[in-house]
Amino acid sequence: MSHLEVNSKYLKLLKNKIDPERAPFSDRGSRLLLYKAPKNDTLFLKLAERLEDLQPCLEDHRNRPPYLPSLNFVDETGNPLSFQLTSYPHALFFQTRIGVFSIAFYKEDTIAVGVPKNVECGIKIAISPSLHDQTKLGGTLKERRNLAYATNGSILTNNLSHKNGLQILEFLIESKEDDAIYLNIRSDVDVHTQLAPFSETLKRAEEKWHNWFSSVPEISNIYREQYYYAWWILGNNLVSPRGHLKREAMMPSKAQYYGIWNWDACFHAIALRHVDIELARDQLRAILDWQLPDGMLPDVVHAEGVVDWIDHPIPGQVTKPPVMAWAALKLHETDPDTDFLEEIYPALKRWNGWWLLTEDKGTGLPHYNHPFSSGADDNPLWDHGMPVLSPDLSTYLFKQTKALSTIAKKIGMPREAEIWETRAAGIVERLQTELYDSKAGLFQAKHKSEVIPEVTLFNLYPLWTAYLNADIESQLLDHLTNPEEFWASHPLSTVARNTPSYEPETMWRGPVWVNTNYIFIEALEQIGYHTLAKKLRSETLEFLRESNDFYEYYNPETGAPPEKAAPIFGWSAALFIDMVIKTTPDLAL
Repeated sequence: MSHLEVNSKYLKLLKNKIDPERAPFSDRGSRLLLYKAPKNDTLFLKLAERLEDLQPCLEDHRNRPPYLPSLNFVDETGNPLSFQLTSYPHALFFQTRIGVFSIAFYKEDTIAVGVPKNVECGIKIAISPSLHDQTKLGGTLKERRNLAYATNGSILTNNLSHKNGLQILEFLIESKEDDAIYLNIRSDVDVHTQLAPFSETLKRAEEKWHNWFSSVPEISNIYREQYYYAWWILGNNLVSPRGHLKREAMMPSKAQYYGIWNWDACFHAIALRHVDIELARDQLRAILDWQLPDGMLPDVVHAEGVVDWIDHPIPGQVTKPPVMAWAALKLHETDPDTDFLEEIYPALKRWNGWWLLTEDKGTGLPHYNHPFSSGADDNPLWDHGMPVLSPDLSTYLFKQTKALSTIAKKIGMPREAEIWETRAAGIVERLQTELYDSKAGLFQAKHKSEVIPEVTLFNLYPLWTAYLNADIESQLLDHLTNPEEFWASHPLSTVARNTPSYEPETMWRGPVWVNTNYIFIEALEQIGYHTLAKKLRSETLEFLRESNDFYEYYNPETGAPPEKAAPIFGWSAALFIDMVIKTTPDLAL
């Protein structure tokens, strides 16, 4: 079989859909990220790892330089070769003047570089194995990872030199019919590289991705290409268990977010239930594994630890909104399993108990003590100081409490189910009494009993309770559908467009987020506004279909992703998948 020959219909569908200048070429389970440099025919490799044992600062990994700053294909004289790139989910192919080079994953820690047959050629890589930190007294040099390289070809050149603080490896071989160079990158000292004919590696990679795609619900509508690309993102963002991460789980984006985030895991599970219900359940377990003694669930779990405290913009405990019981019921709808509900119920009860510790004694409603616990880190609601009584949090807690009531019924605890039902009703009653403003026609957020003068999508969140009277619903819908506020040309903006705080390019200060659209689609369906729900879902699916990727957030005026929005973003892809399935009659639950 020619290295360029691809048999899978799914892989053919995604030919050149993956752009390594934007989205790292990786593999299910792997923490190796391969990119193409934007201005030349050079590749570079990053590690989807925090390395907090080497650099303990919480966010150092965001700006860490690549482990391999450059990887070039070279001819017999060691001169770099220009190439024409063709991408597939399982492999990258590089057409050069001497033949085709190829890259595929042999293992999650090993990349195989297939070389043209019967020529002298190879690779030249720059390696940056050390992290250099300067101190007042001097500094430190800490080794990041170990690299082993090997080939089943005949070695011609194997030279290591140093330049500008980098190690430069030139490795040339005389290739035969089916040779490759294997690069193995590991954290331990037992670095090893097993060899195999490259055609076997390529065949195994194609079969692996074909099996992944063939296991998902088949569709044949206008969303098909973007749908399978979304499934590639879900598979590509999965990482294997390591350290504190006890289960295979999905990063929000291997391009930017290294770890498993609390509420992201819930949204990821909603899509993964359609392909592997146990993998979906493990997304929730990955967070529940590290519940704190006081009942709080951490913000992030990663291989080297958990994040449950952040020192900026203020110091404090950090978690994410309580949506896990709601997500768990969606998994149960797909594949009923009372054993799983019984397994997670005690932890979710304690999770609710922790939120009750944040209650404002005057209102009986919970509040955010840290802006990051909202999941909407820089929303203007937090500009006026913390803590904040916010209508979105009370809505989340209502949904969580209602879900706990349903779970209690399903696992044979009717008395506890009644208690949860009573508590949920109390949350909605207090929410309307304490935070609803009939003159403004929305729910207000408060700081120290003072109304926060901001109009955001979170002020409309109680629509999702489906427990409001018709007059309140009508007022909230007037805001939601107002083109001057939230229903932009690409709805829904997260901040009202006619307010001074609206910034359509800045994270939660205006852009469209797929998870909030998903929530409002569900809210509209639950209160009987099916036509409006269908319109919002259709408009959301359409701008996502037209995008070249799935991004973290989108400009509501143009539908384009702002510069800082992360690509291959997990919940955008996951919720697109779930919405597409719901629009396909023979696939809908």
